Formats: sequence, structure tokens, C-alpha cells
Amino acid sequence: MTQRFSDVVGQYSVILFDAYGVLKNSAGVMPGVLDVLARLADAGKDMFVVTNDASRSPEVMAQVYTHPERGELIGPDKHVTSGILAAEFLRAKVCTGQVAYLGKPSSAYYIKSAGLDAVPISECAVDANVSALALLDDEGFDWQPDLNRALNLLRRQNIPVVVANADPTYPVDGQSVAIAVGSLGDLMERIVHKRFIRFGKPDALMYAYAYAQAQLNNTSIDKSQVLMVGDTLDTDVLGGNKFGIATMLVLSGNTRRETAERQIEATGIIPNYICDSILT
Repeated sequence: MTQRFSDVVGQYSVILFDAYGVLKNSAGVMPGVLDVLARLADAGKDMFVVTNDASRSPEVMAQVYTHPERGELIGPDKHVTSGILAAEFLRAKVCTGQVAYLGKPSSAYYIKSAGLDAVPISECAVDANVSALALLDDEGFDWQPDLNRALNLLRRQNIPVVVANADPTYPVDGQSVAIAVGSLGDLMERIVHKRFIRFGKPDALMYAYAYAQAQLNNTSIDKSQVLMVGDTLDTDVLGGNKFGIATMLVLSGNTRRETAERQIEATGIIPNYICDSILT
């Protein structure tokens, strides 16, 4: 049985939102979402977006959460992206050189923020001198030739491969999903027989990063005051459960109402709450 989001959210001080399927879809922020976020802001809730989206910088992501009357609702410093963690890895472990990438030019932000040179895979020869390969987004490249180029690069060179978005799919609208870059990582990993380095939910590091930011704002916050709101059991809910915070599954994205209970029973991933959407 589903509950109303408005009946649950008042119990928590910090709300972590997944982006796609909860706040937005491929068409942009869902109707009514900005008004809900404005009410939560007025109620003093500390809100974060915790997302496996490495397609653009936090500064660009934050722009869509601007209310016509209230202004910015969830700023760049409140966006915890899988790209941020991928950039930290590149900065610490790769350090110098060029990083080839699959994704839109805007996704190269995370390579550049690590102090490295970003090169689209389309511009890389299979014997190019690169220090790593990063899978950042499912758009911005020509799938067949560029995926083949990346595969042959990996067959010839022993370099780390970073998958900065572990999601296998993302919601396009209320009925459909599209293949995300995590699925491309699965495919390539199987072909080249190498282990890739993945960032994003359900890794508890994502939640720990957001929790640490929340504690900077309020040192008295503890995990019992934090709620994770997501549309996917095996990323949003599983990660929140592993980190020890309350979780809510919303049925506005990847998980459909008619299959939700069956998926919960099959996976054993149990959210604290199930809601139709954050608009209820």
C-alpha cells in the first residue's frame, strides 16, 4: 500500500532526492516538482540531489531547480553526483595525461576538474597515449564506431576504465526507459574481460558524501533524520538501506506500480515507504 509523500516527509530534516524519475525525466523537471521543493525549503528541510548523472556539472544541474518566485532551491553545493567521485579517483590515481571519454562535451567537466586533459573517444586512435578511459554519458557520441574504437583501445592498452554512471537505464517518461551508460560499461567489461571502476549508487560512498555535507550545515544531524527518495530499488533504495538511512520508493520513474511489490519480494530490497510520487 502506498503512502502520501506529504505525510512522511515531515518526519525528516534532510531529504536526499534521486534526480531522474523523482524530480525530472528526459523532458526536464516534472510539473509541480518545483512547488513541492519550495514548500520543503520553506519548512526548513535541507535538500540534496544524489544522482548517478555525470553528464553535466553540478552548477548546470542546479539551474533547473529554480523556482520563478523562490529562486534557487537546490544549489550546486547540494548536488552529489557520481561524477564528483569519479573525478576524485582520477585526480588521486591517474594524476596526469589525457583521459579518453564517452559522453557529451559537458560531461568532460569531471575530467577537467581533476586537472586532466579530456579527449573524446572519436578523436583517439587505438594506439593513442591515454592514461584512462571514462564512460560518462550515453549521449554525445556515435555509438557503433565510437564503442568499437573504445573496445579496441582497451584491447591494446592496459589502462583504468572509470564508469561514472552505474545506472543501467534511466526513465524517459512515465512509461519508458532508455539505456544508460552503466549498461554500456557492462557490455564492454564482458567483452574485454577487464574489471572497470564504477561510481554511483548503490555505493554507500554517495550517501556518506551527502551526509557529511548535511552535517556541515547542522552538526546535530544523525542518520535517523535523513530520508532517501528514489525510483529504483537496486540503486536508490539499496544504497540508502546499506548506509542506514530511511528510504522511500516512488513510482514515478523506473519502478512501475503494477510490478513494485513483485520486485520488492524478488530482490529482498525493502523500502521504508512507497509513494506514488513526491507530488502526493
